Amino acid sequence: MANVSEKFGLRPYRKLDGTPLVGAQNRYTIKANYGTAIFQGDLVIPTSTGNIEKHTANTSDAVVGVFNGVFYTDPTTSKPTFKNFYPGSINASDIVAFVVDDPDAVFLADADAAFTRADLYKNYSMTNTTGVTQTGISKAQLDVSVSGTAGTFVIQAIDISQDPDNSDTANANANILVRINNHFYRSGTGLA
Repeated sequence: MANVSEKFGLRPYRKLDGTPLVGAQNRYTIKANYGTAIFQGDLVIPTSTGNIEKHTANTSDAVVGVFNGVFYTDPTTSKPTFKNFYPGSINASDIVAFVVDDPDAVFLADADAAFTRADLYKNYSMTNTTGVTQTGISKAQLDVSVSGTAGTFVIQAIDISQDPDNSDTANANANILVRINNHFYRSGTGLA
């Protein structure tokens, strides 16, 4: 049976040792007027300004985690605003992002092409697709065509989902369990 086509970026699933992740996340800041939208499920990187930004596909930037929501005071209405995506270009000094940043977290990702058992344990990039503003959810997928053994690839495939609606590896959109391969907290390299 064909898989359900549902793009959702990276969705927290469990820890690498099999224990529950229990929704653990930490707060980071986004620079006022940062112009790029960040959606729930997008990968984020630390910057030398002490903030985070959206990760760009096919780069070797170490990732700090997966974006899970934002809080800021709306500059137009002065109201506290919680969203599961950062719309971009918000001129506020209190933009707080919530990020699942555990280096041992395992995430669920949707593959953009057929993904076989032989594709497991390789390293991959994620597609660089803009999310959906109505839901705030990322549309990034595991990029099956961009893989290799280098440690700079952002994610590593570790298993195929056991969900019967999304485990058909003969078709695109199988759900794959991944971990962040190029994690900032594991790389040992700080920012200059």
